[in-house]
Amino acid sequence: MKKSIFLLFVIFSTSQFFGQNMTGSQLLEKAIEYHDPNGNWETFSGTFNITMKIPTKSDRHSMIRVDLPNEFFQLFGNQNNISYEYTLENQKCNINYNGHMATEEEKTANNLSCERAKMYQNYYTYLYGLPMKLKDAGTIIHEKVSLKKFKEKNYLVLKVSYEKEVGEDTWYFYFDPSTYAMEVYQFYHEEEKNDGEFILLSGLETVNGIKMPKKRIWYYNKGEKYLGTDILTVVQSFD
Repeated sequence: MKKSIFLLFVIFSTSQFFGQNMTGSQLLEKAIEYHDPNGNWETFSGTFNITMKIPTKSDRHSMIRVDLPNEFFQLFGNQNNISYEYTLENQKCNINYNGHMATEEEKTANNLSCERAKMYQNYYTYLYGLPMKLKDAGTIIHEKVSLKKFKEKNYLVLKVSYEKEVGEDTWYFYFDPSTYAMEVYQFYHEEEKNDGEFILLSGLETVNGIKMPKKRIWYYNKGEKYLGTDILTVVQSFD
């Protein structure tokens, strides 16, 4: 028993020491090494099947295809027996609705647009490309690493902001101090107002050698109100 307590003390003390002496850039490299050990993100090509569960709404099922080298993105969505499809390929945009090319009336009635397609592309490639996406141009890595307890667990915390033309939110990424696995992220629009959200990550799926979160549970920062859950149900390669 005493030996176990001593080992826990050594592990925690060591993580504290490295956390205090590690820069933000070094922590990011450690996290990328854990999630993408073979550097596969730059040539990523794969398919995600995602179920989104939101209180008071029916589940939304999405199949998302991403091929970064060929600038290809496709999203098939289905909710309440209504289906839609966005395809972006080399900046060309196509929108289908219930199995046919969407009319202008259907686009307006169902909030379908190429701008929305681009929003989904940015959303999914960012969240499922983390932490690798933190190497993108316009990202500001704050070099001071914090040690913080969140939900009864100790983390190494990386602060990230963005150049004005890229984004205005402030993000915090929480990494396990022994493995450098990303387990929580949190963002604020105006931090002093405690707005924004935090997202708890659990489980892993591996696609093309990249470890991605299987489940993401979303909450408001203020009041910790539950917002919804994304579940990565299937991951497979595609050509």
